[in-house]
Amino acid sequence: MKPMDDELNVTYITLDGYVELKYLYFVIMLTAYILLVCFNVSIICLIVIHKNLHEPMYIFIAALLLNSILFSSNIHPKLLVDFLSEKQIVSYQACLFQVFMFYFLSSSEFLLLSAMAYDRYVSICKPLQYPAIMRTTTVSLLLCFAWLVPACYIVVPVALNINSKLCSFTLKGIFCNNSLNKLFCVTSNELSIYGVIVLLNLGLFPMLFILFTYTKIIIIAFQSCGDIRRKAVQTCLPHLLVLINYSVLITYDVVVVKLESDFPKTARFVMTLQIITYNPLCNPIIYGLKMKEISNHLKRLLRHMK
Repeated sequence: MKPMDDELNVTYITLDGYVELKYLYFVIMLTAYILLVCFNVSIICLIVIHKNLHEPMYIFIAALLLNSILFSSNIHPKLLVDFLSEKQIVSYQACLFQVFMFYFLSSSEFLLLSAMAYDRYVSICKPLQYPAIMRTTTVSLLLCFAWLVPACYIVVPVALNINSKLCSFTLKGIFCNNSLNKLFCVTSNELSIYGVIVLLNLGLFPMLFILFTYTKIIIIAFQSCGDIRRKAVQTCLPHLLVLINYSVLITYDVVVVKLESDFPKTARFVMTLQIITYNPLCNPIIYGLKMKEISNHLKRLLRHMK
């Protein structure tokens, strides 16, 4: 029988990725969500308040942390409600919106990391041209590009799937992602090809660009004096750590969809919780500890709070 509210004409999907000990996981995830919001907001506020942090590198960091908050807020509130509910269900329309936000913000993170890599490349490899290249207009265009381009890419398959017919109403997962495609009666080959194009343009190509820029930075740094090498390590290492963390998220999301039938339910559940929480929680910690200027402001703030 089709799960539908006849009066409202709303189709519901059951989320079948939950395991026992839901109350324990609720406490853990609520704590993690509160911490990640507080950590990210704290760094963003420091960047906004202090004028010496009004530089392209820190503006990109603030944008990245804002992206992390939006990413977490797309998943965690519904997750917390489901932990306390007897039935874990979501309307098909809400599921599509979560899919859109998940992949839109995931793609934006890669493009923001690409913008940060370009900023570091210009700063270290072309220091004399840096003020002329990384102007306010350039930073604004890069930020708009990082958010608008993924939104335009991701909205296409989501919009086309609004009226798609479902032959199954049970999703193997705790939130809506690409697994939703397995519920459709007919899979579109055109959308599958489009998905590969999106993955290349918003995932692989930005990754290759980041690796190229950091390779150039490393070569220049080792050919230069100790100050430039130290600057390269201080500013580039946090970005590389964040890139590695986020690459794990994307890899896991792709692999688990392909291997979901062979992946133990409990292992998939625990790994999913870690992946969706780890990166947004670690990003502000990495930048707070590894970026000298942000770290100094944090230390002063903590001293004032004592």
